[in-house]
Amino acid sequence: MTDVSGFVDQIADKSDDYSQWYTDVILKTKLADYSPVRGCMVIRPYGYALWENMQAGLDARFKATGHVNAYFPLFIPESLMKKEAEHVAGFAPELPWITEAGGEKLEERLAIRPTSEAIILSMYSKWVQSWRDLPLLINQWANVVRWEKRTYLFLRTREFLWQEGHTVHRTEQEAMEEVLRMLDVYREFAETELAMPVIRGRKSDAEKFAGAAATFTVEAMMGDGKALQAGTSHFFAQRFAEAFNISFLDMDGERRFAWTTSWGASTRLIGGIIMMHGDDSGLMMPPRVAPFQVVIVPIFRNDDERSRVYEAVQAITRDLTGAVRIHTDWSDNKPGWKYNEWEMRGAPLRLEVGPRDVDQGQAVAVRRDSRAKESIPIAGLGQRLPEILDEVHRSMLDRARAFRDAHTWTVSSVDEIAEQMEKERGFFWAPWCGSPMCEGAVKAKTGATLRCIPFEGGDDKGLCLVCKATADQTAIFGRSY
Repeated sequence: MTDVSGFVDQIADKSDDYSQWYTDVILKTKLADYSPVRGCMVIRPYGYALWENMQAGLDARFKATGHVNAYFPLFIPESLMKKEAEHVAGFAPELPWITEAGGEKLEERLAIRPTSEAIILSMYSKWVQSWRDLPLLINQWANVVRWEKRTYLFLRTREFLWQEGHTVHRTEQEAMEEVLRMLDVYREFAETELAMPVIRGRKSDAEKFAGAAATFTVEAMMGDGKALQAGTSHFFAQRFAEAFNISFLDMDGERRFAWTTSWGASTRLIGGIIMMHGDDSGLMMPPRVAPFQVVIVPIFRNDDERSRVYEAVQAITRDLTGAVRIHTDWSDNKPGWKYNEWEMRGAPLRLEVGPRDVDQGQAVAVRRDSRAKESIPIAGLGQRLPEILDEVHRSMLDRARAFRDAHTWTVSSVDEIAEQMEKERGFFWAPWCGSPMCEGAVKAKTGATLRCIPFEGGDDKGLCLVCKATADQTAIFGRSY
């Protein structure tokens, strides 16, 4: 048996030390651990089960929109990386290079992929010959490497997991439709599966993906008021097609360059789940991606009670299998310890089953989000538990949206951002003239970057928050991860 006292005290207080709280939660809940390779992490089974559920949700959405999966090499020849100058320049500081292998010096350096445009589009130039080959809609699930100087579990590690879609289209309109379609896939996934409200918008030129003509983003607010880029979709126009010679014979017999796109999301979304929903007790898992949606805690004092409870739990498990992801904690720890542990690990629902519950033909469900208890007839668990899980999801989404709204301000000057940031962080909506100099001035004075020019909301007209020139767009500023 293990004493439960001080169990959650092992986690730093969220309001006192947010960064330490975040790290403690990851390590104590066994989502991930530090690797012997500096800057890399090991995703433990509990964290990987979460990623698998997220991956399944996204993958189903990609396939529903006509995309198929493929796999491309991890290594990219230097000559391919150099084909699009802006692209390689943007990633140069983060590129690891292989110069020797098999005991021999390589004739050409190989980059370990930071992203796969170069290797994928070089193949597309072979596969696309006619308008009949279009659209080409391929997604890849892979790992990438970016040699970050400062790392942070899930949010910024030297190696991480992601998906990257790369598509080719006949016309500019079709390519832009793809870009916006996939951006909305990310929005719908974040809100429907992760209970994570996001704002859709376009990145400024200073913040767009290296080599893109335009980058679009979904931005989420974390529990400390910082922004997290939850997914991006890039319009490449014909830049990469020209660089990699992706051309096709069109319907009218003319040869034209194609229009390409790319879009991606990564394991940093796990960090987003932690920071958006977690509290001083630890994780709070969104029910639709949680490794275990329901954790049963059997309660008994002797072998006779254990036998009776065991039979009831087995029957419950048989009835619920397929309806919810369920786990029973038969460990030797005391019930109080198990309550604390599964609360810390964020299980959306705890189901308590003791001898008195068995006698009364019921079980007690305890919600992670509100800690509300409900006695439910065992015969009705199959219907009621999925209903409660949906209620938990809606509650988490509403709570996150309310937090974001409470930490969003409309401002008219950079000084207002600076003054408010002395108190607390958040999103700042402000008129912006479009000048990179004004954007840079905001960052220099406040540390806030331009998160996006939102699709919805904001005034059509105003005076730029920096130069006071007429501004016909609203931008959202904020500090970010």
